[in-house]
Amino acid sequence: MNILIAGVGNLLRADDGFGIRVLRLVAASDKLPKEVKIYEAGIAGIALVQELMDGYDALIIIDAIERAAQPGTLFVVEPLPPASECLNGLDVHQSLVDAHYADPSKALLLARALNVCPPQVFIVGCQPECCDEAVELLTPSVERAVPLAAERVIELARELAKAKVV
Repeated sequence: MNILIAGVGNLLRADDGFGIRVLRLVAASDKLPKEVKIYEAGIAGIALVQELMDGYDALIIIDAIERAAQPGTLFVVEPLPPASECLNGLDVHQSLVDAHYADPSKALLLARALNVCPPQVFIVGCQPECCDEAVELLTPSVERAVPLAAERVIELARELAKAKVV
């Protein structure tokens, strides 16, 4: 079981840096299974897809995600990338054009088109309050969610490693 944990976001855009901050906390943990690789994607979606070409059984993406909830609310979602037969050339092309942005849905669409998307994908996300300001600090509600998200990511990675079957 090869598991990739990828932090997504921009540390210079307030709550958009959530994924990177959580990833760094996860990386410092001594509770991670040996099957885990940590990957800081930042805003480089194409780089994440390239990393997936190494072959993984599971992917955990950590990101700030808009879900119209209270800022700081955590979510664990299992996105369903479209089946290969549902992919059209325009969607794939648009994903390639914007692949330098680490929008998980676009990166997953491209990974699916290239047949490198792991069979199990999870997004551990947090509702941001502000991602538009050029500020290096998280808002207080999102900052409080960082250690909780790190615990959830570690727990999820341990569950996946224990399952050993994808």
